[in-house]
Amino acid sequence: MSEKSRLVALLMCANFGMFGGHRFYAGKTGTGLIYLFTFGIFFIGFLVDLIAIMAGNFYDKDGKKILAWTRTCDAEGKVLHYTV
Repeated sequence: MSEKSRLVALLMCANFGMFGGHRFYAGKTGTGLIYLFTFGIFFIGFLVDLIAIMAGNFYDKDGKKILAWTRTCDAEGKVLHYTV
């Protein structure tokens, strides 16, 4: 499971999906640039990614699923708990 937040990915996709914001967040810079220059691959790729994020089938650059909606960290930044 990825350390990235599904809530942040969903919000990034909903607000900046046409420009690849969610893909840059997930570390997928190459496809983020493609989305940036093609307006989310002509809106279709944006919708596919939006559905994939909501369904929990979106992956980060390392191939790990972005599943956790939120995470709880201590003062040092160590993850204590994930909310899936």
